[in-house]
Amino acid sequence: MESTVAMGNSNVEPRDDMEFDSHDAAYEFYKEYAKSAGFGTAKLSSRRSRASKEFIDAKFSCIRYGNKQQSDDAINPRPSPKIGCKASMHVKRRSSNGKWYIHSFVKEHNHELLPAQVHFFRSHRNVDPLKNDAKVRRKKMLASVSKQYGAYQFSGNLENLFRNQHDRGRSLTLEEGGAQVLLEFLVQMQEENPKFFYSVDLNEEHRLRNVFWIDAKGMDNYSNFGDVVSFDTTYFTNKYKIPLVLFIGANHHVQPTLLGCALIADETVHTFIWLMRTWCLAMGGRGPRILLSDQNDNIKAAVGAIFPDTGHYFSLWSILEKIPRRLEYLSLWHDAFMAKFTKCIYRSWTEEQFEHRWWKLIEKFNLREDEWVQSLYENRKLWVPAFMRDVSFASLSTASRSESMNSFFDKYIQSETSLRDFIGQHKLILEDWYEEEAKANFDAWHEMPELKSPSPFEKQMLLIYTREIFKKFQVEVLGAAACHLKKESEDGTSITYAVKDFDANQDFMVEWDALRSDIYCSCHSFEYKGYLCRHAIVVLQMSGVFNIPSKYILQRWTNAAMSRHSISERMEDVQAKVRRYNDLCRRAIILGEEGSLTQESYNIAVGAIKEALKQCATVNVTCETNLRSGSCATLAIQGVNEVCQGNSLAARELMPYSRAAQTSKGSKRADPGKERESIDNASNKKGKVTLEPEIPNGAQGVFHQMEFFYQNFLTGAPGKVYFEHISDAPNS
Repeated sequence: MESTVAMGNSNVEPRDDMEFDSHDAAYEFYKEYAKSAGFGTAKLSSRRSRASKEFIDAKFSCIRYGNKQQSDDAINPRPSPKIGCKASMHVKRRSSNGKWYIHSFVKEHNHELLPAQVHFFRSHRNVDPLKNDAKVRRKKMLASVSKQYGAYQFSGNLENLFRNQHDRGRSLTLEEGGAQVLLEFLVQMQEENPKFFYSVDLNEEHRLRNVFWIDAKGMDNYSNFGDVVSFDTTYFTNKYKIPLVLFIGANHHVQPTLLGCALIADETVHTFIWLMRTWCLAMGGRGPRILLSDQNDNIKAAVGAIFPDTGHYFSLWSILEKIPRRLEYLSLWHDAFMAKFTKCIYRSWTEEQFEHRWWKLIEKFNLREDEWVQSLYENRKLWVPAFMRDVSFASLSTASRSESMNSFFDKYIQSETSLRDFIGQHKLILEDWYEEEAKANFDAWHEMPELKSPSPFEKQMLLIYTREIFKKFQVEVLGAAACHLKKESEDGTSITYAVKDFDANQDFMVEWDALRSDIYCSCHSFEYKGYLCRHAIVVLQMSGVFNIPSKYILQRWTNAAMSRHSISERMEDVQAKVRRYNDLCRRAIILGEEGSLTQESYNIAVGAIKEALKQCATVNVTCETNLRSGSCATLAIQGVNEVCQGNSLAARELMPYSRAAQTSKGSKRADPGKERESIDNASNKKGKVTLEPEIPNGAQGVFHQMEFFYQNFLTGAPGKVYFEHISDAPNS
């Protein structure tokens, strides 16, 4: 009989010529097929004959079939696996012989199938007691996970990582009434801004397990500064009253940006996988280039599973702050140990030097049997600076937490801070955060740092770097005068120099390859801060190179960081674009001040912005098309050569706001009419940027920013709420 043959081979898909003795037999066949494919099943519907009262119609489906039906005002929404999947099998009974046949079959799913974890689904539990044995299930699960996480070499037994991963009773530990307060907070935040995103994870008893949320500003910041992200679990690990974990980034002003918050129940792989997957969903499915975290095998496994293309590293401060606690028995020799440890970490020029110093340190302090020290060595490529070539941490990995961006929350959250207190001041925290960023943007558009030396490097980066980064880079340029170099060796096109830094009273090694324009310093400034150090600068000077190679100018630190287009590799083009960008930003501020005074002026300003944006986009597309065809003439940018040649006067005259501010110290707001006239005069003088309609390439960045302001404060967009419930977790 066809149904018997089909059930004997679970790989057979439903076919039109199949027949079954009953609708139950048809469902058993569909379950066997689902089991081999990797999804759970449900009886969707059935229908009886009005005359005979016998079943004549039935429909079976994937458990994710259909969409969740939920009242908008539900306080405690029920979890549902439904996500709109269409996979199903519809069977009907023939009136002639009473056999059941397949009326329709939909094979395609809109979600991932899980053959290795199929026994977790309710529809496939207890079918075969032998196959459902806990040991058999664990072996299958570990085999699947071992393959999935094969990119990592775990120091311990993988089975230990997954023990009690699906503890049915595990739930979020909150104060009484905390869950209600939290849900009300999330709903209120989304009412205020529909782009606010949150996700709730419930356990088997429908109790709150994990919660994640992020506001619209955080999502926007991720699109610009999501290259390097720090995942901070400090408050959870240190047993704070609120089990808070944070995703932290850095903007172009070297300020922390909040890229996501979560409250978690535990530190299991299950929790971190859910959290990473949810965060990835909120960010549009794009993972960061670099993710920094605490030293944690479960986090490492989750990152490897969800972000296989992301470089995962351990924060330096998270390693260093553990030393007193982990090596408490060395307290009497702490200073001596730290001196050797610091030398090993920070002054090892090559991997070989690190290996030599590391094992001397281990022998000297008898640390061969210390498991934590062993784990540090096994994961050395994830945190030791000597292994960090071609990696940039954007100032997010520092030697101490107090210096790190992660410490921003510390002034708001203490170990005894309650959830109610945290939620109560959440808006205040964000307002402080965004106020600092707005002030930095305002200063960048109104003031320009002063040149402090005749260095061509300083003049080159004056208009390119943001004020904060330029000031830090300026310190390195000035510090180059206190460095003396000596050639150590030469190998083909690569030359190694020993640089004596008299300020730091240390020697550093710098490797320079003129052919590839590659430079590497043992102080690791570029890797950890994102700009070249004084030791590299003095080597470039002595090598006859007077421009920073473009590969060492990170767009995230430039005034064009918010632009959708990457900066050109030609420095003249970069400077011209940034000058146009800054000028447009200043003009936009004046337009904002004038346009916001009345509804009529606001309507005029918005209309002008929309029309200008449309025209600029058209011109840019036309120019890009012509460039690809080779017919677009080179545009002459006035004033760029003067900056490159050291005419700082031209650069200063681009900043009429700073002069206006100096002449009206008693007024908080300068006369916008005078400022407008000042900008127009400065722009039309000989030797300054000519702002003509034919060269609007720098407009994209400012309109992107203005577009953001309108989205957040005026218009809004459709919101997102995401509930997830793993309802078919295995029994512990």
